[in-house]
Formats: sequence, C-alpha cells, structure tokens
Amino acid sequence: MLTNDVFFIVLLSAALNAGWNSAIKIGGDRITAMAITTLFGSALSLLALPWVDLPGAAAWALLGLSIAIHTAYHFALPLAYNHGDLGQVYPIARGSAPVMVMLGGALFAGEWPGPGALVGVLCLCAGVLSLALLKTPKGGGTSSSRKAVGYALLTGALIAAYTVVDALGARQSGTAIGFAVLITLGDGIATALIVLGWKGRRAFVVDRRALWLCAAAGTMQMGAYWTAVWALARAPMGQVSALRETSVLLVALVSAWLLRERVGPGRIVAAVLVFAGIAGIRLGA
Repeated sequence: MLTNDVFFIVLLSAALNAGWNSAIKIGGDRITAMAITTLFGSALSLLALPWVDLPGAAAWALLGLSIAIHTAYHFALPLAYNHGDLGQVYPIARGSAPVMVMLGGALFAGEWPGPGALVGVLCLCAGVLSLALLKTPKGGGTSSSRKAVGYALLTGALIAAYTVVDALGARQSGTAIGFAVLITLGDGIATALIVLGWKGRRAFVVDRRALWLCAAAGTMQMGAYWTAVWALARAPMGQVSALRETSVLLVALVSAWLLRERVGPGRIVAAVLVFAGIAGIRLGA
C-alpha cells in the first residue's frame, strides 16, 4: 500500500535521482564518470554492510540477476548521454519505464492497478514523455538523435527490468536495505572492472573537480536507490516507479530556473499532466 511515508520517501528518491543523473551528464567522459560514481557507491555500500542484515537464500538468484541488469544499465545510460541532451534522454528513459513496470508487477506479483492508479501512471508517463518531445532538437531525424532515442529506450527497458527484479528480491530477502546494499556493492565493482578492461587504468585518472562530482553523484545515487528499494518492498512497484519519474519534472524546473530556459505552453501542459498523474497515483492507492 502506498502510505504517506512511502509517498514522500519516493519523491525524495526522485530528487536524488535527478541530481546524480545531471552530474553524470556534465562529468566529461560519461563512461568513466559512471564507473567512478558507482565505485564510490560500492565504497559506501561496503561501509554500510556491517550495519545491515544479509538477504535470505531465496533472494540470492534475484540478487545476481539484478547486479547484471544494473551493470548493463550503467553503460546504456552514458551511451545515451553521448548522443543526446539530458532534457531529451532522461525523460525518454524514465518516462518509458513505469508502464513496463506496471505490466511486470501485474504479471509477476499480481499487482493489478485500480482505475485511479492506472490513469495516474498513464498521465504521468504522458507528461514525462511530452517533456522529452519538447526538448528534442531540430533535425531530430539525424543518426545521432536516433541513437540517443534508441539508447534511451534501452535504458528505460533496463530500468523497468531491474525495478521488477529488485521489488521481488527485496520482498523475498527479508531485508530490503540489505538487498539494496549488496546490489550497489556488486554492480559498482562489476562496472569498474569492465571499464578497467575496456579503457585501462588511465580511465580512472581524472582531475579533482571530476572526482568530487563523481563522489557527490555516487552519494546521491546510493540515497536514491536504497530509498527506492525500501519503497518497492512496501508498495506496488508500478506506482513507486511512476512516482520516481517526477525527477524529470525536477530536471525541467532546474533547467528553467538556473539555465533560464523558456517555459512555454507545452511545458506547462506537460507539468500539469505530471502533477495530475501524481494525484491520481496517490488518490488511487
């Protein structure tokens, strides 16, 4: 059930998710930035490990599957950012995931949404994807733009996959936070080892600014993910996934406020759809 505490924790997770994605986008070599970010996350996970319970044996297969999916996601996302803008890639990736998560929740966990929640999820997805269309650059039929959309959709599919797997694993493990900590420990190490084999040790030689940026991103990433898994263990996964995508609206608001981007009628309509989706999910819970 989507209680008030879960509702606000998921909104906090959305804010943290927007923060670390923005850091990856501006972090220079995005593959390297992602590897260092997730390695910082692994270090934080290692520090947290003595303070959490280990998952039960029933969840270990799902734990391994989740680490593999998260590792793939860590490469799909920066590749998408290499070909498209944050305002284009992020909404497509995040906005395409909730409907897939809702279907996965219905098929694998019997979580059939009520009419209000269903309308809310669809409204929120429509608003999020509208922001992506509004940000698509002119000449969007170029090869780079097509690749950006393709990688963004792949990222969305991976987000949906790990959300469903993580929800099932957290519920079977008996310790949602312990399950989340082991995932972030494993996927950060796996990502770093792949980048080390791919680009060599020089990939991890970065300046102090990049290092601090990755450290901040890694901290936000852990906060966003651990709180999300905690919520997935307690509420329907489709609703949790949809609420997390309000991070797209936060990115749009920051770009309008800090970057002075124009807020036209299209963005206002998209924002109204997002807020209507939030209301529908909360009232339909």
